[in-house]
Amino acid sequence: MEEAPITSPGASFETPKVVFMMADYGHDPTETAVPYTAFKDAGYEIHFATENGKQPRCDKKMLEGFTQKLLGATKEVVHLYKKMAVSEEMRHPLSWSEPGFTLDPFDLVVFPGGHEKGVRQIIESPTVHKLMVDYFPKTKRPSKKVVGAICHGVLVLAESKDADGRSVIRDCNTTALPAKFEQAAYWGTRAVLGDYYKTYGHGSENVEDLVKKVLADPAQFKANLNPGAFIVEDEKYNYISARYPPDAGLFAEEIIKLFNSFHRIT
Repeated sequence: MEEAPITSPGASFETPKVVFMMADYGHDPTETAVPYTAFKDAGYEIHFATENGKQPRCDKKMLEGFTQKLLGATKEVVHLYKKMAVSEEMRHPLSWSEPGFTLDPFDLVVFPGGHEKGVRQIIESPTVHKLMVDYFPKTKRPSKKVVGAICHGVLVLAESKDADGRSVIRDCNTTALPAKFEQAAYWGTRAVLGDYYKTYGHGSENVEDLVKKVLADPAQFKANLNPGAFIVEDEKYNYISARYPPDAGLFAEEIIKLFNSFHRIT
């Protein structure tokens, strides 16, 4: 079946405004650079935001040395990351802690993942939690605002809770890093890298378990163990989630498709 045509020739639509919400250090380069490049190629207006407007840097272990060759970014992604790192938008990020900062101007809010302990800066931020408690409900369909989160980025949403202690994704279908993937990476590298693959250290709960705890029903968590690209798109909210770096391309592609669908004739 052919896709529905884009609405009336000559019609113009505002360019989607995107913000990547990030810690100062530690995010996964694939989960950041691949979506960034896709959105850039699609003509989106992109911004980055860190706590105090400091340029974010992705996890060095995923970009160089034997750790990059073993489990890190591909050579192509390293190239994309280096290009992104010198872009005006990444060199001059916004500050999400600045008084008056709001996510309202943005059509898409993205939370890249990363298991390096520096990402706890954003996972644990009361400021970011408050911003998401305000923003996430605005993605309820038929809204045209979107939230995307991949891997540990989903933990930011899981920890964003309203006055009654309910996470913003309580009623959503979601994925994140599957426990079996996390355990395989941790135990497979522990002898050399210690607790590097456990963001909260040895013995801490898996991402999957932390996310399941905040859902109305644990069955809402989709833990696909197929290594091929996989994402989950919620039915009630414009919320798309993914598991780990190999999902990053499909993650970006499906977000772009969602924005395109907002302007199709039905």
